[in-house]
Amino acid sequence: MIHTEIREKIKEAMIARDALKLNVLRGLLTAFTNELVAKKRKPDEILSDEDAMAVIHRGVKQRKDSIEQFEKGGRADLAHDEQAELRVLETFLPQQMSKAEIETFIKAKQAETGSTDPAKKGQFMGLIMKDLKGKADSSTVKDVIDSLFS
Repeated sequence: MIHTEIREKIKEAMIARDALKLNVLRGLLTAFTNELVAKKRKPDEILSDEDAMAVIHRGVKQRKDSIEQFEKGGRADLAHDEQAELRVLETFLPQQMSKAEIETFIKAKQAETGSTDPAKKGQFMGLIMKDLKGKADSSTVKDVIDSLFS
């Protein structure tokens, strides 16, 4: 269970005196508790791996958005801090597919379904995202699909 693993990693970070990792993991544990409360469950329960991954993905997306905003605002120092937190969170994510792997998968799926109509691009995107959930970055998938349908 990811939730239990995070609790163990907090203890390790405390022993190692790794303040950055400790803060990120504590924030993640808090997000898990918030998720449990939002799902009308007791805060001391263990979150399922699927729900935990959803929370971690949200954290990763938030960090990426923050990095982009800080870089636009000329705040490289804050962007650097967010990137360090992002690296800690990414250790809990499964290995993501490369752009080449995503392209190969999408072309195979396109040939299988015969989907080439630009008007049905949204439906095709939904189908692909369902298949690649958690395995590929959605913005990369969108870029590949946009290039194939244009």
